[in-house]
This record gives sequence, C-alpha cells and structure tokens, in this order.
Amino acid sequence: MMAKRTLIKSATILTMDAAIGDLAQADLLVEGDRIVDVRPGLDAGDAEIVDGRGRIVIPGLVNAHMHTWQTALRGFSANWTLPEYFRRMHAGLATVFRPEDIYIGTLMGALNQINCGTTTLVDWCHNNPTPAHSDAAVAALKESGIRAAFFHGSPKPEARPGQPHFSDVPHPRREVERLLAGALSDRSARVTLGLAILGPHYSNIDVAMHDFRLAREFGLIASMHQGGGPAKTPGGWEKLLAAGLVGPGVNIVHGNDLPDDLLRQFVDLGVSFSVTPENEMHQGHGFPITGRLLKLGARPSLGVDLESVLAGDMFGVGRVALSMQRALDNAESRRTIGAIPASTTITTREALGWITIEGARMLGRESSIGSLTPGKKADLVVINGTDLNLCPVHDPVSTVLMQTSIANVESVMVDGVWRKRGGRLLAEGIDNNKNELGRSGMRIVAEIERQGKAA
Repeated sequence: MMAKRTLIKSATILTMDAAIGDLAQADLLVEGDRIVDVRPGLDAGDAEIVDGRGRIVIPGLVNAHMHTWQTALRGFSANWTLPEYFRRMHAGLATVFRPEDIYIGTLMGALNQINCGTTTLVDWCHNNPTPAHSDAAVAALKESGIRAAFFHGSPKPEARPGQPHFSDVPHPRREVERLLAGALSDRSARVTLGLAILGPHYSNIDVAMHDFRLAREFGLIASMHQGGGPAKTPGGWEKLLAAGLVGPGVNIVHGNDLPDDLLRQFVDLGVSFSVTPENEMHQGHGFPITGRLLKLGARPSLGVDLESVLAGDMFGVGRVALSMQRALDNAESRRTIGAIPASTTITTREALGWITIEGARMLGRESSIGSLTPGKKADLVVINGTDLNLCPVHDPVSTVLMQTSIANVESVMVDGVWRKRGGRLLAEGIDNNKNELGRSGMRIVAEIERQGKAA
C-alpha cells in the first residue's frame, strides 16, 4: 500500500536547516511519516494539496522539560516560591494522586502542547509511586499523538517513620526493566524512555553513582534537576567526574547555581542543558544560564516546566529566554562600557533554534527531528501569517518567535499525521476530558485540604 502523500504549496518555509535556509515561497512534500522534499515547484502527483499561501511553516517545537502530571492543577502554585512548591506539591498534593489523575493530566497536558505547536514533549514524570501510575502516563502520551520522551522519575514525599528519605533511594532497576520490556520496548517508537534521576543535588553520592550507572547501562538519557537550595551531596559532581560518569547522555535541568569551572567541564564533556527561564525566575532558582552557556559555545534547550505555575506555550518560553538574556547582556554592557550594545547580542533565529533543533539535540534526535530536512520525521507547524496580530510579515523568523501565539497555530503534524487542522485540535472527547480534568484537580485539592497539608 502506497504511503499517504501531502504537499504544502507556496508557503514561507523556515527549515532551521543551515544548508537549506529559509524559503520565501516553496513547497514541502510529506510521504508517510517523513519529509521527502522541500523546494519551489514540486509536482503534486497524487498528493493531498494544502494551500500554504500566507502561511509560515516551521519545524514542530520541542518542549525539553515539563511535569505534565500537574496539568489538573493549572495555576494552583503560581504564587509559590521553590521551598513552598517542594512542601506543598511534592510532600502534599502529589501524595494523593491516583493513576487516573496521572492519566488525565498527562493526556490533556500533551494535547495542549500539540494545540500550542509542540510536537515533541519531554515528560519529566516524578510522581509515580506505583507501576500503575507510570503505565497511566505512558498510555496517555501514546493516546495523545504527540512525540514524547517519558522520563521516569520518583516521588518526593516526606519520609514516614522507619522509611528512608527519598534522597537515599536508588532509582528502581526493576521498573526500568519492566518498561523497556513492555510499553516502551521499541526505542524507535513515537514514545520512548529516559530517566528522571535525582542527581547529586537531590541524593546522596551512592544513589547518584547508582543512577548514573543505571542510565548508562541501558543507554538512556539521565536527566536531573540541579539547583534550588543547598546540595544534598556537596562535591558530588567532582566524584561523578572522577568516576567518568559525566558526558553525552547526561542532561542538567536549570543549573543556575553551577560554578563556572564545572559548567565549562560539562560543556566540554557533551552534557546537555534544559533551561526553563520563566519558572526559574518565578520560583527563585536564579537567573537562567542561557548567556553563560552561549559564552562557552553551547546552546540550551528550553522547557515550560510547570503548568501549575505558568502557561504551556513554547513560543512564550522562547520569548522569555531571549528577553531575559538580552536584558542581562544590555545591563552588562552598561556596566562595562557605559552604553547599550551597538547591536543585539542574540538574534531571534538563535532563540527559535533553542525551541526546535536544540531540543532535538538534547534528546540525541537531531538526525530525525528539529528541522524541516528531507529524510527527517514529518513534525511541523503551519502558522497563519495573515492573522491580524501577525501581518504584515517583514521577517518571518521574528514574526514566529516574537509575535506568534496559540491563536495563530493553524495546523500541526506529528509523524506525518495531522493532529491539529484548520485551527481545530483533532482529538476525540475533548469536552468530556476537560470535565474529567476538572474533577481530578478538585478531588486532589479537596483531599489534601482534608488532610491539612495544603497550607
């Protein structure tokens, strides 16, 4: 049976591929789950024709870090600092989640990502006290249609009498083996596995060593939060470096408090970084390390982090990251030379790369996603450049990064399948699922208030 073919005609195409560049009026051909060709004047043949006039086509966005299980608590923790979040979310609300809460939160969070133009989601799931919780999250990701890396983590409740603190508990090998033998056995599938480990900032050194070795043994990304209060293991990174456990496949989230010498070592060793600029500034992590990475020749991937705090819109995340770093650069210029820089220090094209190809690179998937390159997966977004808030389009890259919102995301394709079309999300039962999401959030909050843990 011949694979389905789709031809987008006469669009502005931002490939994010340096060899192809931007095409002011060109066509893009999809066959099956792959991009076949990108250039002007393509022959349609038997393909479905999509009129791209007035449209801007970009690679699907990559959200490199989000705790999707918190979707039913949108906005609930918007006024919390990081210590409050640890106490009231992880030691409180998280403890009453049922598998069905994880399922509906993950499903609706993933669908919203598609709706906003994200085609790849790193779902950092660290509220899975039972295998049923993990299975619910994986099932929801698969059902949503998004491309996802399910980063399996571990809960962080207060230790009960006679039980170890979470920082003393190694990542569960048996659960990793179970997932790889079952729901996530196909490493080329749309939904795959990674590890959301504690790292030396949130675990003792024996646990950190165990978890790094576990990820390396199974060839999985080891992602960890770094920052937010004093480290559980001072000097832990030096011990991991000495053991030869730090390198490609290690992903650091945040990293605001890392000293310059460690940051340089990590960059030189091929460690990736995921910055969540808006939430880092809200909750007290410190200034994002975007500029520090750029000075070292590295580039960040970006993530939303918490919809319980802020919006799940990657265009907004890209804008905040760019604006924050430009502000820091401008302030530094004023301090050192007494004037604003003669030209901007970071371009909008660089920042668009942070939410596309750099997200793909963080996952080690830059050869298959992140740009509109023939041979790559057909993950793309169609933006209506004729919308009132976007026209006239003088610089399509700047229009996309600085002015586009969910209202302009007309269509989204993931793996060659339209998941949003003509402004409408193509998912069944949205209204019923919204109601279920609301019921889940209300039950969680009511239960924790009954237990007196919400204050």
